[in-house]
Amino acid sequence: MSTAALETVSRIRKLRRAEFPELLRQIHDPPRALFLRGAGDVNLLARPAVAIVGARACSPYGAQVARMLGRELAAAGLVVVSGLARGVDGEAHRGALEAEGLTVAVLGCGIDRDYPAAHAELGRRIRERGLIVSEYEPGVEPAPWRFPARNRIIAGLAAATVIVEARERSGALITADFALEDGREVFAVPGEITGSLATGTNRLLRQGATPLTSAEDVLELFGLAASQRRQAPSVGANAGAVLGQLAEGAATADELARATGLEPGPLAAALAELELVGLATEAAGRYRGVMPPG
Repeated sequence: MSTAALETVSRIRKLRRAEFPELLRQIHDPPRALFLRGAGDVNLLARPAVAIVGARACSPYGAQVARMLGRELAAAGLVVVSGLARGVDGEAHRGALEAEGLTVAVLGCGIDRDYPAAHAELGRRIRERGLIVSEYEPGVEPAPWRFPARNRIIAGLAAATVIVEARERSGALITADFALEDGREVFAVPGEITGSLATGTNRLLRQGATPLTSAEDVLELFGLAASQRRQAPSVGANAGAVLGQLAEGAATADELARATGLEPGPLAAALAELELVGLATEAAGRYRGVMPPG
């Protein structure tokens, strides 16, 4: 074993089932043990948390929404739990890190590796203040069946699960099923009725999931008042350009596209970001800026 591998193993902690946080102990099939890696305290797993999951091959809109939710919810003090996968998961982790918040990644392989390898740097950043966890001991290889199994831990660590984008057979829907089975709240981000990436989330909404239209929907579940949240949330460059145009008055998407020069995809993502942080609203096809409180 290499020196780097030995150092990794030496930093791994192990929790027995009796040491699990209450929410995880309550699930139908808790793991026998949980391995931890990272600078975060074990008590981090018992803090109020929200899971954010969704499609690996997500749309630019889905990536923007996941990152915004991770950022805003972590900034409010919630722990963001996800699976370190490509797409929605990775963006949720990145958003939490942008807010200098806390995030937990749950693996579907041995605790001694970051999977996928493309997210090794993201895993390193998570470990600086948060935790990477797995029910699998060092040396266990990734396998297709292990990822659906790990989803019960993602749902089990959180009081609420948010599904951002999901196809009809998405693994994110398995996470939602586990959350519902455990009596947890499930939110779904509404999507286009003609888009395959919204098939799963729209089905969840038909079945009774709570529509997520802003980060505030989740914060209210945890009893977080407006005074506990950032009063003027930061937004990306595209969203800032759109917000600047809305300061001059209400506008349609076409008018905003002409004024900002943004293509439809980036414009839709920017508008979604502004709506989800409460800086814009839409009615009858026209968008209006909203003055932040304070």
